[in-house]
Amino acid sequence: MKNWRNIGLIGLVLAVVSCKPANDYRMFYENTEPKLISDQFSFTEGPAADLSGNVYFTDQPNDKIYFWDWKADKISMFLDKTGRANGTYFDQNDHLITCSDNEGEIWKISKDKSVEVLSNGFEGKRLNGPNDLWLDADGGIYFTDPLYKRDYWENFKVEIPEKNLYYRNKNGKISKLETFTQPNGIIGSTQLKKLYVSDIDAGKTYVYDILGEGKLSAKKLFCEMGSDGMTLDKQGNLYLTGDGVIVFNRKGEKIHHIKIPEKWTGNITFGGEKNNILFITASKSVYTLPTKTRGIK
Repeated sequence: MKNWRNIGLIGLVLAVVSCKPANDYRMFYENTEPKLISDQFSFTEGPAADLSGNVYFTDQPNDKIYFWDWKADKISMFLDKTGRANGTYFDQNDHLITCSDNEGEIWKISKDKSVEVLSNGFEGKRLNGPNDLWLDADGGIYFTDPLYKRDYWENFKVEIPEKNLYYRNKNGKISKLETFTQPNGIIGSTQLKKLYVSDIDAGKTYVYDILGEGKLSAKKLFCEMGSDGMTLDKQGNLYLTGDGVIVFNRKGEKIHHIKIPEKWTGNITFGGEKNNILFITASKSVYTLPTKTRGIK
């Protein structure tokens, strides 16, 4: 009986361990903290990695886009006068797509810095101010359009009172998909066929199944937390921002907290040669953190 008790106790311990949420040690290195790369900015936002793993990000109050060269571990300016770019994402041809909210537009910026305005309204009305976006494999753009009235806007008036999630297909047609309290961060995965959207003022993040080009399932509550920005790793874990970075597994359970020494963490993405380095934008600063995982497409 004593041996059976020992076996039973061991089994109980193993069961308890196995019932814990996904182990964060599989994702992060012990005793490795986020590394400050630069704190020269006013408010950093919208990081996105190009095909080489370099990460581009915005400093919206100063109307500039910078990039982090992972080889040199160095920050350089890419573009001045960005239309007040906020959220960004790279398309399959390595063009930077930006939510440029000065005129409520979406831009495409090539590496030679030439600019094409992809969208500047919906049904003849000015958008409130596109905030964040994600591109699917069909060349379509899912983007959030909340309303944050900017001091730099001139002669602005609300033409669309709703705050919506939209889809712009590869031919330029825009469709309204859903209305939120204040939609903000967005990320998707063609591999997982999932789209995540944060309703930041409602304190919630929702998940959709991607059913086709611009077609989504009914939204489901993923977690009781809003987010300014977000990213996904190859295990399907979702990274949300605010008080540092909070990582949730596929079930919507909190599994890790990355502390950042700033009052507000705005956004996050994976970059670097192997797409395994978290790049974090946090108010006046940007940080990097190597991981044992990778971002997912």
